[in-house]
Amino acid sequence: MDMLMGDQIAAANLTDWRKLAQGLHARYLIDDFGTGARFVVAVGEAGDALGHHPRVTIGTGYVDLELVSDDAIYRDDDGTEYVVEWVTQQDVDLARRITSIAADHGLTADPASVSEIELGLDTAHSATIAPVWAAVLTGSPESQGRGSPGDEIRDATVRVPNLWFEEADEPADAHEAPRQRFHLEVYVAPEAVEQRVAAALAAGGTVVDDSEAPSLTVIADQDGNRGVIATKG
Repeated sequence: MDMLMGDQIAAANLTDWRKLAQGLHARYLIDDFGTGARFVVAVGEAGDALGHHPRVTIGTGYVDLELVSDDAIYRDDDGTEYVVEWVTQQDVDLARRITSIAADHGLTADPASVSEIELGLDTAHSATIAPVWAAVLTGSPESQGRGSPGDEIRDATVRVPNLWFEEADEPADAHEAPRQRFHLEVYVAPEAVEQRVAAALAAGGTVVDDSEAPSLTVIADQDGNRGVIATKG
């Protein structure tokens, strides 16, 4: 299936879900583990009917779900097709079904609490260094470029955060002071951005760049280390 663009996902009006990074995310609040387990069984049956299933995590007081297709079709400007991990119509259809199941089970969604973390690494040599990071993070060379048209590292079992590479120029002087290469990219629901940024500032952080806010805000700690608070992939 074709990957869906942001406006198509927004038009679906999935009230319980938020698009963060590659997938759709939802959190449902539960009173006990048994309630969560029964909900997940019902979600599994719905997924069986559609031939598609979410990633599921059950914790104390919540069930987290992520919907993403590993065979979405992306076409670049030249019309070349790539198979990527992204939201497709089957994810939207199952999200709607899960919302209905949650209502039947008397569960409340908490969309403002969903989040996703990715790693970013600035480099001028992603193709050269990506195999090293594929080995370090996942132990498998197949994780390089998995579900991505680039060299991004993605573990098939989602044990570790995705690592993507930001194109960077070589330093003009090999002896210049080291600069930060790695940074965290934290995806949160749009309604949570203001509070998250405010909390970082109250803790002593500073805003480095908010030119794309609220979609993307760069925050620095007191040592100058930078991280990104983002709302979408």
